[in-house]
Amino acid sequence: MTLTSRALDILATLVAFDTTSHLSNLALIEWVEAYLDGHGVAHRRAPNPEGTKSNLLATIGPMIPGGVVLSGHTDVVPVDGQPWVTDPFKLTPKADGRIYGRGTCDMKGFLALALAAVPDLVAANPRKPVHLAFSYDEEIGCLGAPDLIRLIGAELPAPALVVVGEPTNMEAVRGHKGIINHRVTVNGHEAHSSQTQLGVSAIMEAVPLMAALRELAAKLEREADPASLFTPKQATLTIGLVNGGTAGNILARECVFQFDLRYPAGLDPDAVLADFMAQCRALDAELKTRAPEVGVRVERRSATPPLAPEPDGVAEVFARRLTGDNGPPRVVAFATEAGQFQRAGFSTVICGPGSIDQAHQPNEYVEAAQMDRGGAFMERLVEWAAAGE
Repeated sequence: MTLTSRALDILATLVAFDTTSHLSNLALIEWVEAYLDGHGVAHRRAPNPEGTKSNLLATIGPMIPGGVVLSGHTDVVPVDGQPWVTDPFKLTPKADGRIYGRGTCDMKGFLALALAAVPDLVAANPRKPVHLAFSYDEEIGCLGAPDLIRLIGAELPAPALVVVGEPTNMEAVRGHKGIINHRVTVNGHEAHSSQTQLGVSAIMEAVPLMAALRELAAKLEREADPASLFTPKQATLTIGLVNGGTAGNILARECVFQFDLRYPAGLDPDAVLADFMAQCRALDAELKTRAPEVGVRVERRSATPPLAPEPDGVAEVFARRLTGDNGPPRVVAFATEAGQFQRAGFSTVICGPGSIDQAHQPNEYVEAAQMDRGGAFMERLVEWAAAGE
């Protein structure tokens, strides 16, 4: 059986685990642990504080410096309300060369390829180590990776580089935007909508704040660097969720909205948002003069750093060598755990099967040809590890 064929069998198993971020990933982790045990590969967990989810770290080969980390997340986004034509948690190959299922592209396809390489790596008696680093809660802010990265730094001889297998069509990507996510809660005071003098509508007070963010988004677009490799070129700001009110004739007691800022390396997100934060503080102070329980609260929910392009980065050189990629420099607008690895001092590249265009979509798929390319990458990785270059 070829490495890619093994990977597809493993992918079917991984997809069958519903690891949507609000659920536990422990059943999948336990399966991976049993698989590694079957090949004599040592591993350890790095759980979340509640013990309901866990990262997994494993090493094939000698415990010496200079190894490669293959990094990927185990969680997936929800399928609720999406018009799937196949069972999202059953791997479904089609005659069109597409393999359907939640996570096939983002990013259990890469995990399956890495696990499929394990028996070949063990048999090759590698002279350089390959480390598997599987995380949780990437989809809701890259929350699991920091503990995993700390574990790698504390317990492993320094790896030479990290390959984060997010979907890039098996092409080397050297940079991505960072993302910072905030939740804004405006508290009002309920009253009959005809008696505005008796209350404070949280929604009405939230509207100018949202309008300020819209204006900021337009400003960022106007100031975009024309030489930027990103699409879109500018830092982007979007409001993704708004909730508030109880009835049309009641002044709203609460309005909550969430927004994210996606920004390239070199741009300070706190500086970008400074005027907006000052506006929130001023509104909070003004509202509290009208009723003690009203006001504005801003909470940072997550912050994922950008991946900055590395001049002659060893990770990108390595990925291009194994893929045969001679294309131009590439960056992506979506955020990954790669920026967290880089911030911890690791040379990092993004390279994995599938297209981000299929991620988070109903009827998510990875092309069989992409899995073949990923299989070839892993076969060359085995050769590299065995040679100990």
